Amino acid sequence: MKSIRRGCLIEIVETIVLTLFIYFVVQTFVAQPFRIYQNSMEHTLDPGQMVLVDKLSPHFSDYKRGDVIVFQPPQGFQEDGQDVPFIKRVIGVGGDTVEIKDGSVWINGARLNEPYVFDGQATDPSTGQSVWKVPSGYLFVMGDHRQASQDSRVFGPIAKSSVVGRAWLRYWGGPLGFVGSATYDNIPAPAP
Repeated sequence: MKSIRRGCLIEIVETIVLTLFIYFVVQTFVAQPFRIYQNSMEHTLDPGQMVLVDKLSPHFSDYKRGDVIVFQPPQGFQEDGQDVPFIKRVIGVGGDTVEIKDGSVWINGARLNEPYVFDGQATDPSTGQSVWKVPSGYLFVMGDHRQASQDSRVFGPIAKSSVVGRAWLRYWGGPLGFVGSATYDNIPAPAP
């Protein structure tokens, strides 16, 4: 009888250890849940919603314009005094020239069509700077709610190494669905 109980106990412990190991591997290398704290992506993603962040596919498919990403903000930038990752949309990639003029975003001389911007807000530079050249290995990111977003207009392009992953699936606090990337068909390649 004691050997049966001990065998059951060992089996339970093995199951718990294996479950924790699988959870750790999945969360570290494949996908991670993320709660939206900022209102900078309204109405694409609202505060309180939960998304699943894809950490695996960026190893095979680089970040592109229009992706919604989660990243560690640059030093000195916090949300309500807390060190929480930011979630923003990739606007420019390495080599791009990003310009804000006439209330719109321009990439390599072409105006972006941005139907996702909160209530049709105009885009204004947050600082005196209105043109950025995105270095290789960096991304220029902006929130969809432009007037409520601390983004690359304030802290400049972010290093790809600071990115946690792509927001992939909204699963709580709103309609279940994929977090789609925007498509920018009219953007020319960066000038060499």
